[in-house]
Parts: sequence; C-alpha cells; structure tokens
Amino acid sequence: MYVVTVTFQIHPDRMEAFLPLMIDNARVSRRMEAGCQLFDICRDKNEVFLYEIYTDRAAFDTHLGSKHFKAFEAAIEGMVADKRIRLFDEVIR
Repeated sequence: MYVVTVTFQIHPDRMEAFLPLMIDNARVSRRMEAGCQLFDICRDKNEVFLYEIYTDRAAFDTHLGSKHFKAFEAAIEGMVADKRIRLFDEVIR
C-alpha cells in the first residue's frame, strides 16, 4: 500500500468553488483508477485534508498523470494558499 496525505489551505473566498472540484476529483479517481483504494476528503473551515491509499507508487503516478487530475489542478489555480504533501510507503494494521 502507498499512502498520500495532502493538506490544502484554501483562500477563504474560494472554498465554495474549490470543494466541488475536489469531491469530483476524488469520485472519478475511485471510479476510474484501479489502483486507487481510498480517497477521503476532510474539511475544517479553510483547510482540506486528503487521505488517499493506492496499491503502490505506480498507481499514484498513474493518478498524477490522469486527465481528470490534470484538469483538477488547472481548475484550482489561484484557490490554494498553501499545499503540503506527505508520502508513506507502509500501512500497518
């Protein structure tokens, strides 16, 4: 398993536009990407936290190269004040 966490700080006046784009990106990823096992979105005020699980790094790389992800990245231009990404190679259960 390969875990990705992303924390977005969204400009306060852009959250209403950002959130539907984020939800659509997660739904399409889960539906269209065989390697996407989980894609949760958490929100608190102007912060959005993602928790994503992929079968491996290659599956995550496929996600990054997908048409829907590239469209999402282009659509959120100017909405994000800060973005922090963490990558984990191991899940312990």
